[in-house]
Amino acid sequence: MLTVTLYTRPGCHLCEQALQDLQALQAQHPHRLQQINIEDDPALHKRLLEKIPVLEVGPFHKEAPFTRAELAVTLAAASDRAAALARLDAASPIKNQVSTADRLSLWLAKNYLWLVFVLFGLYIGLPFLAPVLMKAGFTTPARIIYTAYSPLCHQLGFRSFYLFGEQPFYPRAAATVPGYQTYSQATGEDENDLLSARRYLGSQAVGYKVALCERDVAIYGAIVLFTLLFALSGRRLRPLHWAWWLILGLGPIGLDGFSQLFSQLNLPFLASLLPFRESTPTLRVITGGLFGFTSAWFGLPYMEESMRESLTLAEKRIARLSGK
Repeated sequence: MLTVTLYTRPGCHLCEQALQDLQALQAQHPHRLQQINIEDDPALHKRLLEKIPVLEVGPFHKEAPFTRAELAVTLAAASDRAAALARLDAASPIKNQVSTADRLSLWLAKNYLWLVFVLFGLYIGLPFLAPVLMKAGFTTPARIIYTAYSPLCHQLGFRSFYLFGEQPFYPRAAATVPGYQTYSQATGEDENDLLSARRYLGSQAVGYKVALCERDVAIYGAIVLFTLLFALSGRRLRPLHWAWWLILGLGPIGLDGFSQLFSQLNLPFLASLLPFRESTPTLRVITGGLFGFTSAWFGLPYMEESMRESLTLAEKRIARLSGK
């Protein structure tokens, strides 16, 4: 039977309506109701006062206002999920001993977040290792890193960060970044030669470029940052609403990136509407960081819910096979 937790307070008309709706749905969706008065807990009172009634059933969470129909959908979804978990648990073949796959599944469900952190950390760390190796004279392993990342990023010299040089970046003249030498001024390269800008790695004077562009560094760096914050929060952060992901994550990066792209296609009918523009390093970092951070905020909490289910199944299976 489902356990439904309802956070309420005395004198709350919406809370009373929610209780009536749950009672009306008891026959259709049997459940055990646990009612919690937020007035008894100062922390709950502060966190939920403007949101009650708040309903929790399994991984599902609803805040006021909600209708009886919405409650019915939530209870049905929770019932279906519980039934599916029970079927999976019953269908698991019982063996005489715990297998390596069982232990691996349990380990992955417990440690997936740190695995994500390490993998993304390595993904963004290796591009910074490339210029370090170039500076130290280990050009062959450095070029291997540049080559490995070349299918994943344009690596244009005027849209990349540099280490060990006079400036952290060398933008195109069209970006109009005061106080910085342009890519052409610093390198002597033609900034309109995209193939040359892609191949350019740097020099002792200019420094050596990172193997990921500025925007990609911001995207993956923000993912690593959110993963760390999510872990430090005890994995309690709720998923970001998809609308906020579209507005804060996809909107700015799409506007900055596509306006730059279309303005540089040399299409006559666009020239008057969208003059040639080159984004700045600051805009690339801001829009990339917003996209990476909100994407991780949108996806990781859902991954956490899935891994919790996997952890429950793995623990039950191992306990049964171990005779506990």
